[in-house]
Amino acid sequence: CKIMDMAVRVGAPVIGLNDSGGARIQEGVSSLAGYAEVFRRNAEASGVVPQISVIMGPCAGGAVYSPAMTDFIFMVRDSSYMFVTGPDVVKTVTNEIVTAEELGGAGTHTKKSSVADAAFENDIEALEAVRQLFDFLPLNNREKPPVRPFHDDPARIENRLDSLIPDSA
Repeated sequence: CKIMDMAVRVGAPVIGLNDSGGARIQEGVSSLAGYAEVFRRNAEASGVVPQISVIMGPCAGGAVYSPAMTDFIFMVRDSSYMFVTGPDVVKTVTNEIVTAEELGGAGTHTKKSSVADAAFENDIEALEAVRQLFDFLPLNNREKPPVRPFHDDPARIENRLDSLIPDSA
């Protein structure tokens, strides 16, 4: 939590590298107290500094709520998962067989739930994408966004935008 406090104080982005099985149930309620502090800081940092989560392995239980509160979530295909509870518990409770990928893999969260913003082949590609993202973002709410070259015709008409959201939505 100290690093998040410092980031907000100095106006630096918060980048979380996540790989966690969640709280240790055998430690009881006290193991959950730390999550509340992290969540509070996520809320306080919101709109002040960019918060980016890179899911680099399985994240379950309380470990998925903080990333869900951040501005961007990047995942790694075939090795990162986000779910409140895993496939074994789902099978025990509902008798439904579901894979980790179906329940909360990079494909599920980028194509179906839209929880994640992008999926990458490996950790290195995901981290490189975080670096590239900062070419488009201010470091905090006191800075202007970076200026980038613009080569598109500002008067261009894009008719496909009219059908992007179906009338039934």
